[in-house]
Amino acid sequence: MSDITAGTKAPDFTLKDYQGREVKLSDYLGKKIVVLVLLRGFG
Repeated sequence: MSDITAGTKAPDFTLKDYQGREVKLSDYLGKKIVVLVLLRGFG
């Protein structure tokens, strides 16, 4: 595992939103602030 430093570009990844639609991080590049929230116990 490597260290993460401020300003480092995050790798692109795809997750499902709360409605089950796939969302790619790269879709928001330069458009918005992205806040990632991971909840345990849901699935």
